Amino acid sequence: MKNEPNFNTIPVGQLGIIALPGCEEMAKKIDNYLIKWRFDRNSEHKSTLAFAGYEKSTYIVDICFPRFGTGECKAALKQTVRGYDIFIICDPFNYGVTYKMYGEDVPMSPDAHFANIKRAISAIAGKAKRISVIMPMLYEGRQHRRSSRESLDCAMMLQDLSNMGVENIITFDAHDARVMNAIPLCGFESISPSYQMIKALVKNVDDLKLDKDSLMIISPDEGGMSRCIYYSTVLGVELGMFYKRRDFSVVVNGRNPIVAHEFLGDNVAGKDVIIVDDMISSGESMIEVASKLKELKARRIYVFATFGLFCNGLESFDKAYEDGLFYRIFTTNCIYCTPELLSREWYTQVDLSKYISYIVDTLNHDTSISGLLNPAEKIDNLLMKHGFKS
Repeated sequence: MKNEPNFNTIPVGQLGIIALPGCEEMAKKIDNYLIKWRFDRNSEHKSTLAFAGYEKSTYIVDICFPRFGTGECKAALKQTVRGYDIFIICDPFNYGVTYKMYGEDVPMSPDAHFANIKRAISAIAGKAKRISVIMPMLYEGRQHRRSSRESLDCAMMLQDLSNMGVENIITFDAHDARVMNAIPLCGFESISPSYQMIKALVKNVDDLKLDKDSLMIISPDEGGMSRCIYYSTVLGVELGMFYKRRDFSVVVNGRNPIVAHEFLGDNVAGKDVIIVDDMISSGESMIEVASKLKELKARRIYVFATFGLFCNGLESFDKAYEDGLFYRIFTTNCIYCTPELLSREWYTQVDLSKYISYIVDTLNHDTSISGLLNPAEKIDNLLMKHGFKS
């Protein structure tokens, strides 16, 4: 592959991975990949002083987050991280993690998860050589701009991390990647899992056809067009979109309600359709888009969403599936997925742990990750392997 990383460069420092509460499973998978790769890697430099600590039985840093009875918390490191290249992995949306407060079980909120990032950085106390934060879904990413007298939470969060010494922030499908302008001197990468999504689709659908006459890419709104244009280009298929008409005179649950979805694009009759979005929140909008596409005689509907929040539960999706509105939903394991979601027939989880491991390994060697950020060549090879391209 072009732009193959050079793993003979001297690492920034000994690699250390801090898994915040709720990210232990993801961190373990990343750790296993790194242990194997570094043990198998043939390098004449592995025995030199510059590569000290390169091969280890684990790269996960021993840290805990004990809480007082009031719910207050602290971070406590149980090993040295002096001179380490630290990667902190955090899922701010893992409500499956709970803690005791005044004797009651309380689910961790996004605010509590973000506070743990700052606690971990504070516990490191400037002794690490470099700190990077891997936050797959960006905390406060939907509050990225100001339209009235509102707080700019995402920009403030990024500035907090930058001011605390974080050099790199890695996220996936940021709601609006332009929020990086808040930290112009800090590394910020918003990565698309397009290759992993297409790979999962090819693997899980037997009679799939990927050509202009059989498939279309659909954006559920105008804001998601850029990611849909990429899918449309690498797959060589047509593109359509929905325009959300909103009632700006009313605010319901913090947003202006959608009045109608208007479709703009070519004829979808008889074609499979992939709806691509960054997240499924309540799911109301996604189900309405699928319903509109079915009215337009679309064949099978697939949904690609990097993050599956399903804030209002799974019942509406169960009913939509029974009604034939969609065929399968693909979301990643970047955020917490309930056992109930994983058990659904219509759901497929896309594992990004290997991809994140490549990014960690490459950054630790202080090598460019540009080759990992554009998977067009890998997608082409995948399609050729499965006979979709000659």
